[in-house]
This record gives sequence, structure tokens and C-alpha cells, in this order.
Amino acid sequence: MALLDPQERTERGQTVAQAVTARDITAPVSPVEASWRDFVFAEIWNRPGLDRRTRYLIAIASAACSNGPADLLDDYIRGALSGGELSQIELREAALHLAVYTGWSRGFELDRAVTRVTAELGMTPCPFAPIRSEPWDPQVRIQEGIDEFDAVMGFPGPPPVTPYFEAGIDSFVFGEMWKRAGLDQRSRRWITLVGVSESCATTPIKTHFFAAMASGNCAPEELQEFVLQYAVHAGWPKASVIQSAVLAMIKNYKAGLGWDA
Repeated sequence: MALLDPQERTERGQTVAQAVTARDITAPVSPVEASWRDFVFAEIWNRPGLDRRTRYLIAIASAACSNGPADLLDDYIRGALSGGELSQIELREAALHLAVYTGWSRGFELDRAVTRVTAELGMTPCPFAPIRSEPWDPQVRIQEGIDEFDAVMGFPGPPPVTPYFEAGIDSFVFGEMWKRAGLDQRSRRWITLVGVSESCATTPIKTHFFAAMASGNCAPEELQEFVLQYAVHAGWPKASVIQSAVLAMIKNYKAGLGWDA
């Protein structure tokens, strides 16, 4: 087997990094900066297993959850907007979706980064659909949420027997947020997977990764790639937990079993 050229890797990383961030990349001054170019961009972002739009969604969501430098998140947003992979309204909807699965503090982290970058790019703030514009029957909204839960997750939503189930899951999360038109279901799925991965909560992790496949939103091979992309900001130990869950859910899915088999 021919040896690989480190210079070629560096050049590839430089090219990919500039394309992803939509800015000039300066020479690294430390090992971690060099690894950002030579590993993260040259060897992760360049992999064929996920389209670039998907990698942006995973990277943006996980960077917003990491308490890391704001400029890394801004780089992703600038690149996604400049390259046409994500629109301003899609990023605004992504912030709302992230708020549900990681908390409103993280949602604001992303939303304010979008505000910074769009101002930097001279973009006019985009209009957005209200959370709800017409009067509603609370019972109808609950039932719509239960039905949407079933459509998204592949099994019935919880009955509204607690405030969390009634006001949270049924009425808002699935009764309103998942139904919003500003972001497609596949894109929402990737943000959700970052959110449940961050939670380290066993049942949400298993159910959402299984539903990602059962719904047709994500292929098993894409979920394997998700783990590596997610690890960039989450770290290898946390990603190892998700890797185990992904392997288990793929096994169940391919065997025709349920998530809890």
C-alpha cells in the first residue's frame, strides 16, 4: 500500500476548511489548530458518507452545545449561508428546534450566532412564521401533537397525564414545533440526534436513532458517519456512548425488531 503524503493532507484540509467556513484560513500556531485543519477538515469533513448540508447541521448544533469559542460556530454559519447549504430561516428554525432538545440557553446561543453572522454578511433579517397565528382548541392541539409524535417516532405519543406530556411533548414539541414548515423533517432529525446525544438519556437516544431509520429520514450508514462528525465537538468518550447505541439500533432495525427488543 502506498504511503500517504502529509503535505497533501494539509493542502486538502486547507481547501476544505476555506470552503466550509467561507473565509481565509491562517497557518496554525499550535498542535490543536493544526489538527483542526489536518484532521477535522481534511479527514472528517471530506468523507463521502454525509452530504455537506447534513454535516453543517450536525456541526452547528453540536458547536452551539459545547461552550466552545463563538468563532467556530460563526464559521459554520457563515459557510452554510455563503455556500447556500442552509438559508437564514432554516437556521432560525434550527435554533428553535435545538432549544427544545438541549434547552433554550443553547437555542439562544445558536440564534444569536445567526444574528451576528447575518449582520456581518449584510443580510436583511428574514420574516418568520409565528408560533401560532390562529385561535386553537387546546384538545385539538394535544391530539395533533399525539398524531405528529406517531408520525415522527413510529409509535403513539404519550397521553396528556402530566404537565410535561401535556404542555411540553403533546402541545408544543409535536403539536407545534415539529410541524413548522421552515425546516424539513430530515434536517430536524439531525438536530434532534445531536440533542438526545447531548442528553446521555438512554431511552431518547435509542428511540430517536431507531426512528431516524424507520422513518426513512436517515440511512444506517449515515448514522455511523453522524457519530464521527458529532465527536468533533462532543469529544470521543461521549461519542463512544452514541456509537454503541447506533450499533444496537441498526442491529434491531435490520432484524425487523423494535427499538426496545
